[in-house]
Amino acid sequence: MAEAHAVSLGATLPFWSIAPFALMLLGIALLPLRWPHFWESNANKGIVSAVLGAPVALYVATHDPHLLWHTTLEYVSFIALLGALFTISGGIVLRGDLRATPAINTTFLAVGALLANFIGTTGASMLLIRPLLQTNSERKHVGHIPLLFIFVVSNCAGLLTPLGDPPLFLGYLRGVPFFWTLRLVPEWIFVVSVLLGIFYVMDARAVAKESAADLRRDVERLVPLHLAGTMNALYLLGVVLAVLISPSLPEGPVREGVRLGVMAAMTVLSLATTPQALRKENGFTFGPIIEVAVLFAGIFATMIPALEILRVHGAEFGIRAPWQFFWLSGSLSSFLDNAPTYLTFVSLAQSLGPGADAAVHLSGGPVSATLLTAISAGSVLMGANSYIGNGPNFMVKAIAEEQGVAMPSFGGYMLWSGSILIPIFVAMTFLFFI
Repeated sequence: MAEAHAVSLGATLPFWSIAPFALMLLGIALLPLRWPHFWESNANKGIVSAVLGAPVALYVATHDPHLLWHTTLEYVSFIALLGALFTISGGIVLRGDLRATPAINTTFLAVGALLANFIGTTGASMLLIRPLLQTNSERKHVGHIPLLFIFVVSNCAGLLTPLGDPPLFLGYLRGVPFFWTLRLVPEWIFVVSVLLGIFYVMDARAVAKESAADLRRDVERLVPLHLAGTMNALYLLGVVLAVLISPSLPEGPVREGVRLGVMAAMTVLSLATTPQALRKENGFTFGPIIEVAVLFAGIFATMIPALEILRVHGAEFGIRAPWQFFWLSGSLSSFLDNAPTYLTFVSLAQSLGPGADAAVHLSGGPVSATLLTAISAGSVLMGANSYIGNGPNFMVKAIAEEQGVAMPSFGGYMLWSGSILIPIFVAMTFLFFI
């Protein structure tokens, strides 16, 4: 019944109904440039989200309240997972100041690429970005470091498990076996290896530009790495277990309540038992997660018409080949949130039947494993194409700016992603999806 409502709404919506979403994107891109002081306030970001998102939410509520409720639950689950990982990992302090060499910096990113598959791209990003920036605090040419960190750790790393990135998490809840995503190892190895190689070359060139005095200070301030706040590792494990056990519970309020309740409990325990001195040392504030929450509230609301129109009319565009699913799911994930975009293209792939290869049986029907691979890769990897493609992107940007590292504007970031990531994705198309 819910699907019929969703299809009916998507069939009747005019194409101009995507205007609030387009304005939301333009606001995120242009307001920081035109009125930077206005945009610094999370309250002002909330006003923009409310002005654009509330009318859409009210319209959807009057025509399909179930769809609005479902979208709200997805938003709450999305923010709950990001918030729990952000808060708990923010209580783990990785102390130290290593040599800021290309090899050590590349190792940071490689460790993050592995770790993200266990504690999520958000958890890995929050744990590693501050010590990485601290390690490079004596250097001046470091603008590329948080950008490549977003590419690798905050996005491409989380391709191997449902814990790695929200789209795969939602797929797991819909019936994708937990270890099915390990079939994406070849794609993961390719993109991570190429990005690490690019980063090493860029960092080596940047080190060559540093002054002798800065390099000398880097050597003089060495501090071995060690962890504090390790009790939070148990709370992270609690969040992981909540994700693992929730599909075994009855579908509905019980499942959602248990998962959200465990995440909330782990978050509260982390806040209650972690010494405030550790969070202060880690530079922890709630600013980044609040920024993500208020912006994505507007994004989740305004994107409903876009996703519903695509759900109805997508098949009319002849979307059938794996490379089409890779690029279309990835392109939308660059600007829409990648989690609901993933679900939309999974629904579109289900409408085409299981295909000739091994089918993956999900709620709503079987889907071709080849198409599901393309959708998974596109949704996760291309979340790196813009600041709003994945939740951790904004967090890393905000933390880097708090540490005094200048970050590019929305458009400037896309110049970086377009010149580095798009050629990699083109190569992946020919290697894996044609």
